[in-house]
Amino acid sequence: MSGIKGKKCTLVTRRLILWVLLTNIMLVLYCWTNQTKVNIRDSKEDTCPLRMAKLLKRNVTSHGTKSKSKKCSPKVNIMFMKTHKTASSTVLNILFRFGEKHKLKFAFPDGRNDFFYPSPFLCSQVKDYTPGDCFNIVCNHMRFDHQEVAKLLPPDALYITILRDPMDLFESSFHYYHRAVPLTWRINGQNKLAEFLNSPQTYYSPDAFNSFYLRNLLFFDFGFDNNVEADDRCVMRNIRNLSSHFDLVLLAEYFEESLILLKDKLCWTMEDILFFKLNTRKSSSVSRLTPELRAKALRWNGADWKLYLHFNATFWARVEVYGKERMRQEVKELRRRNAEMKATCIEEGGAVEAQKIQDRRFLPWQPVGEASILGYNMKKNIDPNFRTVCEKMLTPEIQYLSDLGVSLWLTRLWGWLKDAVLTI
Repeated sequence: MSGIKGKKCTLVTRRLILWVLLTNIMLVLYCWTNQTKVNIRDSKEDTCPLRMAKLLKRNVTSHGTKSKSKKCSPKVNIMFMKTHKTASSTVLNILFRFGEKHKLKFAFPDGRNDFFYPSPFLCSQVKDYTPGDCFNIVCNHMRFDHQEVAKLLPPDALYITILRDPMDLFESSFHYYHRAVPLTWRINGQNKLAEFLNSPQTYYSPDAFNSFYLRNLLFFDFGFDNNVEADDRCVMRNIRNLSSHFDLVLLAEYFEESLILLKDKLCWTMEDILFFKLNTRKSSSVSRLTPELRAKALRWNGADWKLYLHFNATFWARVEVYGKERMRQEVKELRRRNAEMKATCIEEGGAVEAQKIQDRRFLPWQPVGEASILGYNMKKNIDPNFRTVCEKMLTPEIQYLSDLGVSLWLTRLWGWLKDAVLTI
């Protein structure tokens, strides 16, 4: 018996060594690809807004002023700040479909599906970027820097993002990323999440690799210090700063209401915001937090909680202005239209576990070491009039990016290592 245990221990040790080695290789690749990017000088002459201003001035001088139509027209210049574990993948699919349909110009990363996250965003991270280039849509994961992002977009671009209750976000992030965060490897017991929350300072180190996934992840995504205490003055200052930049903040808990506000803000149609939930977890992988643990998660993510409370208030103020009864009717119609698409497109009427997905085009990216993310099977005998839209609504982020022509060699290399080598 001891021989068997010894062999098992040796196998685990070898895999851990291999994990550390391959992780370091990936880090070198990530850093190398980042360093090969051209440093774009910080000049007002090299930005999209200034180029647009020059063109506008030239047009006004040549043709005189034209009367503006009061009729609402669809907005096409959009910055979507894609936050982690907030239903942002579903919003991304909506933006991909709209942009592709209207032949809009996306600012895409090069070689991977994010803008060199967790490094702060730089214009030079955009594929084939040259100073003065203008884009319609920026929407991939990044660590937000408004000054850099603004260089890519026309002045009338709308800034949108999505938030989630920080307690639920922390649970989701801990589950999804814990195998990629070495800090969690030494936590003992069956319930690592509870062990961590009962004594976070025992396991947490601000400077450790990928530690940002374990505290105030929203604050980190927006480019702020995620280790700041909730009562620090800079927390509210940073929140007010975000308020001045973002035109609309969605809430994951009220996703349908959020999309109705988005439709109104962008002057889109109901068809533009139809969706299937993407990147959702199977229920058995979700940790049910007790009231005591939820309170501890709230205290540990205090900066995110203040951020959420602020934009929760602004969200409901918008709903009030929009009209509660009008909102109720619009949500009802959105659900009806979504149900129609679900019946048209999806085999067996709902999401299935990764092992049951028949077409790899619809297989979502999985966390390290497990297959907990659900996906869909598309109906085989589908109405030809709906086949294309069904395919696009069901396509996960990685596959959709490939369809849009984005090179993902580094992401795919990491995916291969993750699935073929590092699964324990």
